Amino acid sequence: MSTLPDWLGSVLPEPARHPGLAIATLGDERSFARGEFKLTSPAFEAGEELDPCFTAKEEDAVAPPLEWTAPPPGSQELVVIVEDATDPSSDPRAHWLIWGLAGQRGKLLEGEVPPRAGKNAQGNSEWLLPDPPEGETRHYVFQIFATELPLTLMPGASREDLMTSIKGFVTACAVLYAPFTGVPPADEGFEFDDDDID
Repeated sequence: MSTLPDWLGSVLPEPARHPGLAIATLGDERSFARGEFKLTSPAFEAGEELDPCFTAKEEDAVAPPLEWTAPPPGSQELVVIVEDATDPSSDPRAHWLIWGLAGQRGKLLEGEVPPRAGKNAQGNSEWLLPDPPEGETRHYVFQIFATELPLTLMPGASREDLMTSIKGFVTACAVLYAPFTGVPPADEGFEFDDDDID
């Protein structure tokens, strides 16, 4: 397996430096954060743990909100790929594949359904809820790509199809990193007191 490029390794902590990340293939030093292009979230800072409300540990969990700055002029569309970069012995696990976002400053609200979504690692077109075992930390890399051409992909496309369609057409890219350590489910460990039952 190839190594992670230096320009990308410098912004990701060691456990998230998977050479198979989409951005390692699709981006380069010139396009990375070009024009101060950035991906952020109002729900967490870069490197801060995901809240359980965005994971399988809570019953009504949804996808986290994301915000991005304006990409370079000429960008037609934005693509978001979220991957679990924890295991270097296998391909990164796709948690979210989104496209059809306008090539301008914008955002996705918490739980918002994106315009077009591809198949995650479980074969469905939703936010794949992080679900590490209790006490295990996994490393999630949110990646955004601005493209110079609009995509013609239909919803439900695979990660490979999405990457193939934008390779060579990326005008700018950025990353946002968040770990999550498995915790007990929200209702686990709750015990009724006999005195509470009439």
